[in-house]
Amino acid sequence: MVKLRSGLTNIFLGLSLALTLPPVSQLWAGVAGLSILVILESRLQQRGAFWRGLAFGFGYFAFAFHWIGFAFLVDAASYLWMMPFAVGGLALFMAIYWGLAFAAARHLIRLHLPLWAGLPVTLAVAEWLRGHLFTGFPWAAPGLALTWSDGLMQLASLLGMPGLTLLTLLWGMLPGAALVLFRLHGRRGLSVLCLLLFLPSGWLWGHNRLLNTVADTSAGALVRLVQPNIAQSDKWRGDNARLIFDDLMRLSLQDTGQTPELIIWPESSVPFLLDESVEALRMIGDGLQPGQTLVAGSIRREGAKPGCAGCSDRYFTSILVIDDTGTVTGRYDKWRLVPGGEYLPLSWLLEPLGFRKVVSLPESFDAGAGPGMLDVPGLGRAAMLVCYEVIFPHRLLPRGERPDAIINVTNDGWFGLSVGPYQHYAQVRLRAVEQGLPVLRAANTGISAFVDSRGLAAATTTLGIQTILESRISQKIMPTLYSKAGDFALLCLIGVVFAISGFFAQILGRQSLGK
Repeated sequence: MVKLRSGLTNIFLGLSLALTLPPVSQLWAGVAGLSILVILESRLQQRGAFWRGLAFGFGYFAFAFHWIGFAFLVDAASYLWMMPFAVGGLALFMAIYWGLAFAAARHLIRLHLPLWAGLPVTLAVAEWLRGHLFTGFPWAAPGLALTWSDGLMQLASLLGMPGLTLLTLLWGMLPGAALVLFRLHGRRGLSVLCLLLFLPSGWLWGHNRLLNTVADTSAGALVRLVQPNIAQSDKWRGDNARLIFDDLMRLSLQDTGQTPELIIWPESSVPFLLDESVEALRMIGDGLQPGQTLVAGSIRREGAKPGCAGCSDRYFTSILVIDDTGTVTGRYDKWRLVPGGEYLPLSWLLEPLGFRKVVSLPESFDAGAGPGMLDVPGLGRAAMLVCYEVIFPHRLLPRGERPDAIINVTNDGWFGLSVGPYQHYAQVRLRAVEQGLPVLRAANTGISAFVDSRGLAAATTTLGIQTILESRISQKIMPTLYSKAGDFALLCLIGVVFAISGFFAQILGRQSLGK
């Protein structure tokens, strides 16, 4: 009964931490949950730490990922039964990382790292591993909470999302740690609260960075983002193909009193193979003004390799660059595919049980070669990211190259008006800060946006409406520390936490470490 009560308590505390994620952004709930967690853990022994961490992680991820369930409502008759297995199973699998982090934090006590510092470190490392192992899935990292503040978000230019995660967890646990140490050491124990001074200091540094970093748009190309707002249940119906294409063309050519140099359509913008449609390419060429360029998300097909018996055509979710003659001048293929969406992990096990990919059109998707850039007239060299590729802070760009901007095309129509599209957009903003690059984001149902190199939105659309968005793009800024050092910054921050916590351990004595 005690173990059950402890598990349910930790599930609830994990849920409270998830409330810090956008668009809810209730940071007080996360601080309360993390502080209570530290107080409870300080009273418990090492035994059972993994299961307590598993429960805490499950509560966090179950809420953080609940929006994924909306995808199974698009074709409820076929997929609804899979919803609890997909959402619950994913949350449970991700929670394993946190269970291991709880167990590891207990072992760090032997190295004189107190629980209030060791647990944020091991959780941050677990989050780094979650973003890398088994293709990685770094969605909903706790550091995403700091996008609530434009000033604090600037710390991502130094530390990246992994560093923000460590800071978020450490700051959130400090009030609880102070109460534990006050009980053990009296007023001396409250001295750890001085670490909270780094919170306003970080904000002041970030605010100063915003004031002294200019997002110059004077020489930028005029770009139009097209948001057609096609319902996912209608998108792949064959009889809708011409209507969808006509809508995209009408929005692209709409007279607003100014002529954009670049037009961007969202991911899988049309329900046919755009680069194989002679008529569609001709209409695009006829519609575009001289010098205009269209960048369109599209499904693309490659024929089977010659001499490969039994091989079939390969399909990619891609980005096409199309000039004013209707000629495709560049192609990029998505290389990070969505697990359970564009491919089925452990298909040998799950397919016999009736599980299928949620995205089944037109065929199974193949992965592209890796990060890529395309030359886009009026824009320069642009890094291409399709949909969820933008959630990864690492391997975002080809090695040794730095683009002028990032283009992100996506279709969040699967997730309706849930929190999912807001979380997705928040991660776009972090990528801009980390790399010091502007991001042009075209989303089928929203949120479409022009994000400058500081992560600030020059213009955004409302979720769930059909519209266009125009703006001149801002210029990139100098490479950031994180864009150069990568996740080595997290390792350095961990070293700083070790040093600071060791200092307090010397002052307060080993009793401050926890059990």
